[in-house]
Amino acid sequence: MKDLNVVDGINGAGNWLVQNQDLLIQYAVNIVAAIVIFIIGSIIARVVSNAVNRVMKLRGIDATVADFLSAMARYGILAFTFIAVLGRVGVQTTSVIAVLGAAGLAVGLALQGSLSNFAAGVLLVAFRPLRAGEYVDLGGVAGTVDQVQIFSTTLRTADNKTIVVPNGKIIAGNIINYSREPNRRVDIVVGVAYNADIDVVKKVLGDVIAADKRIMHAKGVTVRLNEMAPSSLNFVTRSWTTNAEYWNVYFDLMENFKRALDANNIGIPFPQMDVHLYRTEEATAKAE
Repeated sequence: MKDLNVVDGINGAGNWLVQNQDLLIQYAVNIVAAIVIFIIGSIIARVVSNAVNRVMKLRGIDATVADFLSAMARYGILAFTFIAVLGRVGVQTTSVIAVLGAAGLAVGLALQGSLSNFAAGVLLVAFRPLRAGEYVDLGGVAGTVDQVQIFSTTLRTADNKTIVVPNGKIIAGNIINYSREPNRRVDIVVGVAYNADIDVVKKVLGDVIAADKRIMHAKGVTVRLNEMAPSSLNFVTRSWTTNAEYWNVYFDLMENFKRALDANNIGIPFPQMDVHLYRTEEATAKAE
């Protein structure tokens, strides 16, 4: 009896396959076509994205804008590919779009932070307060801009760390861009002893600045007494140089200031406190 049931089941399955072979062939063709559409769409998305990025950079468009728009092009093509795949396998795309719209509204309400990051990314690309390759400070996080992405911006620190900052925080905070202007002012405060001659100190510091050819003397140089601090006279020096030479000039001036002050016997004080002792009449009487 069991053998007969097995044989009947095989015969029934065979009959069902024969009766529905056209439908099965149609489904198989649709599935294969959907896979092919997905593969071709993915390839097209990647090729178009790379082409857009390359063409925009060749035309001198900022790398930040090129990367952002190429990513948008890729995701847009992938979205259309996904809808085409669903339509090929027999899913009603109109209903899918309606469902996706409703789901998108719900997801949008749940992911307000991500949407604000996306909107902030669009603003960063539109107004470009920072660009790839520029050194910026974003609310205490400083580094060179690697890439402005759809939801976040990637920075590379001076010690080669990668920092990912949400775009919403960038737009909501202060952006300090150190690279946008070609020139920067070098401000250095130098403290000397109170017994130092002011005019001599100004001449020594001014001579050090005048000897540095990287400084833009035409933009003006300032060497003035800035503060009479508790332990020192603080002089401020202000001079201009290019962005590329800023730190080299800063460090060299600091070292040369120290050498010049030592050569002219001008002391550089350290914090100190004078303590005065007074004897009372009672203590003096006891001592006698």
